[in-house]
Amino acid sequence: MGAQMVCLPEDFSFPFDTRYVLENAEPIPGETSKMLSRCAEENNVYLVGGTLSEQENGKLYNTCLVYGPDGSMLAKHRKLHLYDIDIPGKITFRESDFFTAGNKFTTFDTPFCKVGVGICYDLRFAPLAHIYAQLGCKLLVYPAAFNMTTGPMLSELLSRSKALDNQVYLVLVSPARNETASYVVWGHSMLVDPSGKVVKSAGIGEELVLAEVDLDNLTSIRNRNPLAKHRRNDLYKVVSCEDYIK
Repeated sequence: MGAQMVCLPEDFSFPFDTRYVLENAEPIPGETSKMLSRCAEENNVYLVGGTLSEQENGKLYNTCLVYGPDGSMLAKHRKLHLYDIDIPGKITFRESDFFTAGNKFTTFDTPFCKVGVGICYDLRFAPLAHIYAQLGCKLLVYPAAFNMTTGPMLSELLSRSKALDNQVYLVLVSPARNETASYVVWGHSMLVDPSGKVVKSAGIGEELVLAEVDLDNLTSIRNRNPLAKHRRNDLYKVVSCEDYIK
């Protein structure tokens, strides 16, 4: 059997650069969203469509669209945490100069399991992954374009820790590296299992990664070490606002 879910990287259709973000901004529905819908239907897959530059009411959003095998849109996630960084001598980047932050959590259902969606810097914030796990998600997908400064330190560390702490599968999907770009990405897409083990990973170039999400393995891991039962909710609790879940 071929892939049942396909995941694309952050900014999959243009380089992560201010000029291209503005030049390629489009409404939804638009050219890119229609293409994603068509591809999902033609290939009979769930498609997590990386991110595009969404334009609405004079604002831009870094947006991930999810489509079902019938081509219908199942979810739309606008990046919650905008990446503003200034490391002298290495990288200065302000995503908030052109994007507006989203304000909704995003999950969608499949016949296999519930899936939570985040985008790149969203991975840095532990409560998001924890809330998704509380909502019943067994798989988290993060289209992400980590750079050459933070990528080596954080992309695998954050992916493995979020999967381990919440006992979920986690997919990090990165663009391929282009050394001539103004924003050079780290690459190294990966699937991590609920024990924090990297099941399969990519290198820095263009690559197709095929890997299996084994839900029986997830159940076994949770049964062996039932973190949800061991949490001291009488002492601490991560609370989500249902009004912000779509």
